[in-house]
Amino acid sequence: MSQQAPVRFVGKNMRVDLELIAEMIPPGSRVLDIGCGDGALIDLLARTRRCDARGIEIDMAEVTRAVAHGLPVMQGDADADLIHYPDAAFDYVVLSRTLQAVEQPREVLRQMLRVGTRAIVSFPNFGHWSLRWQLFSTGRMPMTTTWNRMWYETPNIHPCTIRDFFDLCATEHYQVEQWLAADEAGRRAPWRRFPLLANLFGEQGLFVLRREPAAED
Repeated sequence: MSQQAPVRFVGKNMRVDLELIAEMIPPGSRVLDIGCGDGALIDLLARTRRCDARGIEIDMAEVTRAVAHGLPVMQGDADADLIHYPDAAFDYVVLSRTLQAVEQPREVLRQMLRVGTRAIVSFPNFGHWSLRWQLFSTGRMPMTTTWNRMWYETPNIHPCTIRDFFDLCATEHYQVEQWLAADEAGRRAPWRRFPLLANLFGEQGLFVLRREPAAED
């Protein structure tokens, strides 16, 4: 009797921003995925890029699902648990579409760049023209496929724009090594050299950060 081929954990409907993130991580890297959900990115990195990838996730149901598929995921909270990781334990620390939902985004970013050499951050862009138009035309908080809950139910407590994020990186002295704006289908918007246009037309932003080198005396 022929042996059945193993079933791939990541389905064909995997979020496109995770595929874009995977392209930015060199093979063999040590990776921590914060808010990793069911572990789809971890699985992709381990299978296709031979990365030592692991994750933390606050939702115990998602943790259980990931562990059931043999993925190294543990329950944890980005706001509270990153302090327990040693310095420079990872090459890349990933926070995908979660920055707007954490309580202390500045501190989470600081911890990410203490724990890892580089941080990869993706987030929905609240500066997109369609959100601006909804606010202008209706006077109500906008609703889209990404911002899809009423304002009193949403977990997104710190929405930001691409321009806001650039300003935060400058304030915190983070070096932006790569960035791109994309639409919800993951197509790169052609605004690489024009952050103001990216802020208007990009539905999501994706950044690779590292700390600026310390100034020598």
